[in-house]
Amino acid sequence: MSIYGFRIPPVFSLLIWIAIWEVAGQLELAFILPPFSAVLAQLVILVQRADFQAAALLTFQSFAIGMAIAILLGVVIGFLMGTNKIANSVLGMWVNIFASAPLSSLVPVLMLLFGLGQTTIVVTVVLFSTWIIALDTYAGVRHISPSLSEMGRCFGASRWQLISKVLFWAALPEILAGIRMGLIRAVKGIVIGQLLVSVVALGRLFRTFSDNFQFEEFWALTIILFIFALVFSSAIGWLEHKVEYYASTRA
Repeated sequence: MSIYGFRIPPVFSLLIWIAIWEVAGQLELAFILPPFSAVLAQLVILVQRADFQAAALLTFQSFAIGMAIAILLGVVIGFLMGTNKIANSVLGMWVNIFASAPLSSLVPVLMLLFGLGQTTIVVTVVLFSTWIIALDTYAGVRHISPSLSEMGRCFGASRWQLISKVLFWAALPEILAGIRMGLIRAVKGIVIGQLLVSVVALGRLFRTFSDNFQFEEFWALTIILFIFALVFSSAIGWLEHKVEYYASTRA
């Protein structure tokens, strides 16, 4: 963010927006926008509530299971597309369709197939995350220098050894970038899934707060989800930065 040509650090720009939020809330410009100080106070109270802790644990379990499945599927699909022309022809179109499609519209179908429970949330996370991971993995594999594969074959590496010990590590920067993007999409998916199901975990709390016009609690819960996404995304970004040196081996 810049003002009159002066660049303002992100922390200060965030403080400016918080100040605007506080002023708008104090002036009661919109009934759905309480003062930020009131939201912050409710956030402290909310994290100590037993119902929030139980809902957060269930949400985290769904998120972790869904992301584990999405990472496995995404990496496998990406490697198949990147190393096999037939697989690329068969899977490439569908991966691109699902990566760009409005997947929120499929959540009601998932509810019919898997019911109103944790399974639907897990499948929603997988559906939102897998395709971007697959595309980034595919891009990473395709950008690997052919000399690396040739070197592995010269040393007698089997196909599995070539993939697991050469190609995987060479494509790791792009794989981690895909996981980071997939994680962000997964948070979006888990929120949408729980809001539509609205009978389990944080979705039930969101529904309760909105139905009872408890907007301090509603925005506190929203901020917690934003922090959750930011922390995990930053952690993956840090790990991605640590393995960037692998990219240089593909030059």
